[in-house]
Amino acid sequence: MRLTTVLAAVLIAVVLQVTFARYTVGGRWAFDLVLVGVVYVALRWEAVAGMVAGTVGGLLQDMLSGGIIGVGGLAKTLTGFATGVVGTQFVVAKPHARAIIVGGATIFHRLIMLVLQGLIDQKWPGLPWTAMLGETAINSVCGFLAFHLSDALPGAMGRGRMSRRGSLGRRQW
Repeated sequence: MRLTTVLAAVLIAVVLQVTFARYTVGGRWAFDLVLVGVVYVALRWEAVAGMVAGTVGGLLQDMLSGGIIGVGGLAKTLTGFATGVVGTQFVVAKPHARAIIVGGATIFHRLIMLVLQGLIDQKWPGLPWTAMLGETAINSVCGFLAFHLSDALPGAMGRGRMSRRGSLGRRQW
């Protein structure tokens, strides 16, 4: 695990979350790209990296959202660790399998958030199933795209380097 790579992935997720949050339709679309970034890191670099990403990403998101600082950080830390453990126990190589794990992590994260909010407020909040399922679907699609693009990008970059090197490096005299 390289700390700079983990932090870069989390910062990219936070910037994307802030950028796309204002383009939601009347606030109806719920998505958590920071959580997708945490799951991405946890599946790429295992549980400890997932914990670091969850802590940093959750605290940054808490500071930017104006809520209670630490609740999202704790929930994302636990989710990053759990996802990293699941990723090491099972072979998760295909983007669609990783998208399923992103969906499960979204539900796990949302339930942790509800429990923590219930403990802080001393009353149990309602369980918004439709919003949670919508967030799960959007996060899963975003996770699928993130994993698919990250798997395809190194090959595309390598092919580009090979074609440039091949045309400039050899001269036919």
